[in-house]
Amino acid sequence: MKKSCLGKTAKEKKFSVTYFKAEYERNIARVESNRGRCMKGKRQSTVEPVFGTLTQFMGLRKINTIGIKQANKVMRLSAIAYSLKKYLKFVQKRTKSEGKALGVLLFEIIALYKAINFHLSVSKLR
Repeated sequence: MKKSCLGKTAKEKKFSVTYFKAEYERNIARVESNRGRCMKGKRQSTVEPVFGTLTQFMGLRKINTIGIKQANKVMRLSAIAYSLKKYLKFVQKRTKSEGKALGVLLFEIIALYKAINFHLSVSKLR
């Protein structure tokens, strides 16, 4: 019976109970409720894929800046890059030629650039 419980290499089996067991159980109950399952599904479908793509494929493993304001700038630029990448895939599916897709994308980038410059000029006035 000892081999079936422990396996071949283990000599003993340990069970640990943490001081925060009540908090863990409360969190598990909250996540397993109807509202918790709904919120988890929404988060998994909206936020987590973006962070996964940024960290795994776009090289955003660390934010090498000092201060919250600089980190916010990095995250906004990363979000813009993610959105442009996603938009380019959408535009290429909609258009037949890559030249037309690049023209549409260039037009959108110029409009985005103007919007960012406008936003920065307005924030400097404040």
